[in-house]
Amino acid sequence: MDKRRILILGGTTEARELAARLAKRDDLAVTLSLAGRTIDPARQPVPVRSGGFGGVAGLVDYLGRQATDLLIDATHPFARQISANARAASRQTGIPLLRLERRGWDETDGDRWTRVATMADAVAALGKDPRRVFLAIGRQEAKAFDTAPQHRYLVRSVDPVDPPLDAPQVEYLLARGPFAVEDEVALLREHRIEVIVSKNSGGEATHGKIVAARILGLPVVLVERTAGDDGHRAGTAEEAERLADHLLSSLRKRGV
Repeated sequence: MDKRRILILGGTTEARELAARLAKRDDLAVTLSLAGRTIDPARQPVPVRSGGFGGVAGLVDYLGRQATDLLIDATHPFARQISANARAASRQTGIPLLRLERRGWDETDGDRWTRVATMADAVAALGKDPRRVFLAIGRQEAKAFDTAPQHRYLVRSVDPVDPPLDAPQVEYLLARGPFAVEDEVALLREHRIEVIVSKNSGGEATHGKIVAARILGLPVVLVERTAGDDGHRAGTAEEAERLADHLLSSLRKRGV
């Protein structure tokens, strides 16, 4: 059987779920690409390629050498650079691109959200008066908060923040989700947190802190996503598989 070749740009729960679905298919050859930033990544259901491509040119070269039929961008909603590279590579090669991006969280009664566009805006939204801040944004952008050293920070990430913050009052917590709501409530109480900074990442694994903030009446500074493009998009692994079949079927009809 002539298998169609799919490259999934991953690193998210949705990417793993989609890979697991496609791994059961005899008509597909699937490779999952991981950035390699996580020290101890979870096991994956398909062959894995780890590390960067070397920008758009490197990704274009890889897609050509692997005779890739479909590119699926299932990276984190805030992994802006690799998503931009994927769009550019798709345009240059003509290989269809499918974006699998989980939906963001919706504000409900009891939430006290301040929505901001960038991490710099999030720093500013904390204000000048010292506060106890829970940074639940991962490690890559935590250094932005060095510009507001008056606050006391609790920084949670999967891997260590390196280099650490220069701010004088910082505590680090290494943990990997999912995080239960009751555990999040206990954590916020233990550290006497006054405000949470989070990205609107969506998904269930880290939603517990949002619910915990609602329970405790705490404000959340929420960094929103940039507007998506108008390409092929799916919000779940199931939707992505259906759309992938549609795109691959279109290629067959065109004789590609």
